[in-house]
Formats: sequence, C-alpha cells, structure tokens
Amino acid sequence: MTAPEAVVTLHRRAQPQTDSGRWSVAQVEALFALPFMDLMFRAQQVHREHFQPGEVQLSTLLSIKTGGCAEDCGYCPQSAHFEAGVKAEKLLPVDEVLAAAREAREQGASRFCMGAAWRSPKERDMPQLAAMIQGVKDLGLETCMTLGMLDGDQAQSLRDAGLDYYNHNLDTSPDYYGAVISTRTYQDRLDTLQHVRQAGINVCCGGIVGMGETRTQRAGLLAQLANLDPYPESVPINNLVPVPGTPLGDQPPLDPFEFVRTIAVARIVMPGTVVRLSAGRETMDEALQALCFMAGANSIFYGDRLLTTANPQAQKDRALLERLGMTASGQVAGHVHG
Repeated sequence: MTAPEAVVTLHRRAQPQTDSGRWSVAQVEALFALPFMDLMFRAQQVHREHFQPGEVQLSTLLSIKTGGCAEDCGYCPQSAHFEAGVKAEKLLPVDEVLAAAREAREQGASRFCMGAAWRSPKERDMPQLAAMIQGVKDLGLETCMTLGMLDGDQAQSLRDAGLDYYNHNLDTSPDYYGAVISTRTYQDRLDTLQHVRQAGINVCCGGIVGMGETRTQRAGLLAQLANLDPYPESVPINNLVPVPGTPLGDQPPLDPFEFVRTIAVARIVMPGTVVRLSAGRETMDEALQALCFMAGANSIFYGDRLLTTANPQAQKDRALLERLGMTASGQVAGHVHG
C-alpha cells in the first residue's frame, strides 16, 4: 500500500458515526491516527461550521471548599487519602464568593464556576449553595458548580436556584478508570450526569489526559462523551498537572502533539460542544495554546488558579488572545444537538 493510499484508508476508518448515531472506540482512534495536518484541517472545518473561529469563552473557577475530600482520585491533591500539602477548609461564606465573582466579571469572564472538594454535598449546605448561585447570576454571570455526586433532589434544588451548568467529569475511559479511582464507580458518575440532565441543567463533562492511559483509552473517553445523549454542552480537556504526594505525582508529561490531537478529536466527535482548554495551561507555551485553539478549543479557564493549581494570569491570557487576533465572547453559541 502506498503512502497516499494509507492516508485514504485512515480517513475512511475515521468516518463518523454509524447508523446508530454512536461513535465506536475504533472510529475515534482512527481519527487520532490521521496525519497531524489532516486532523487539524478536519477539526478546523468542523469548528468553523459551528462557531466563530476567533471567539473564546472565558470562565473563572473558584474553590469554594478546599481539601479533605473522601474520594481517592489519584491525580487530586485535595483527597484526604494523600499528603499533598492541601489543608481541609470549610465552605466559603457567600459574600466572599460574590466578591470573587465580581472580580472575575471585571476581568472579562462570562461564566463563574464554583468547585467544592466533596464526595457529594450535604443537605445543610444546599441553602448556602443556592445563595451563591443566585448572587452570581445577579451579577450577570453564567453559573457552574462541581460538588461531586448528586442525587435527583439535589440536582433539582440547584436548578431551582438557577444553576446553568454542572461539571462532573468522567475523567478517563471505563477500562482505565479503576487504575485512577476506587472510591466511586464509573456508573456513579453516569448516574449523576443523568440526574443533572433530568433537572434541566446544562452538562459540563470532560476528562484528564496524561495519567498513563493509552491512546486507545483516550479514544475510549471521547467515545463515552460523544455517545452521551445528548453529548455535553461543555467539554473540559485537562492535561494532568502532577502534584507531589499524589499517586500520579511522578507521571511523565504527555506528548504535546498528542494533547492537541485530543482537542481536535473532541471537536470532531462533538461538533456543537464548547471545548475548554483547562488544567495544564500553565505549562503550555503560547505556540501550543495557539495550536489548541486551531484544533477547536474555544473556551479557557481564566485567572490565577484552578482550584489548587496555578493557571496563566488574566493579563497574560488577554495579551495572547490579542496577539492571535482572537476575542472573548460573552456566550459561545453552537448549534443545538440532540
């Protein structure tokens, strides 16, 4: 087989969904296997069909309850199982959260995300969480929360308070999940996503790459996300930030081009979603970030910190977007998908 014939064969294997409307892991892996320039071209075509190519949505993330989490996620310094130097703290007061939201709005963010290191929220915390949601919405910002697992009543309470998005990542593929986490199951995560959907809250759900998984397992994560019905409105792609004291603290970095491929494949298999360039940006140079935008990333976490890890400062982000001729969008709007 000649080289051009091999490329054609790869393109055929990477054709989208079967008649069932689902992506197989093999189809997604075939996208990963495309020559890099072909994959980038295809992702950019899909991106331009659904979004303004020069717009990036800006979100700011605040840890509203840090440390002491009962889960044993191998990447997380907030787990009570590991000695990673993160002390357990109480839930922040509402006024402190709203002050941070005002600052985020002044810096140009359009969505304010609030994260708590919990297995799941307790009923006594729900009124305070509702007050945070309502206060942030009154500032004109979209709201997102990540609080761990939810039951149906909790999801409905958050929706009644006005929550726009709920983040609950699948983290990795089903067959690699047990190598990273043992205290909750993959099905637990899927159940929470179902409760969020049934409550009428938009889903923010992605994963983490660079945890020692194979390319097939990265493809498995994206196939899982793409086959959710509907797929998430927002998909954060995190590049592992190894933290000393956690089981993945010595994990070697993922090849940068493989990370860009992951962004591009996510764009292709979920054309209408907002693909967020999330954790790990602090270690990416500007050229790599630009490649991620070209691959279809159209949202970033913006500000000084991502929960407990560093993030490029807002001023530096603004300068990069200006140099690339990109602008911050108040609301990235893609086609409705079903």
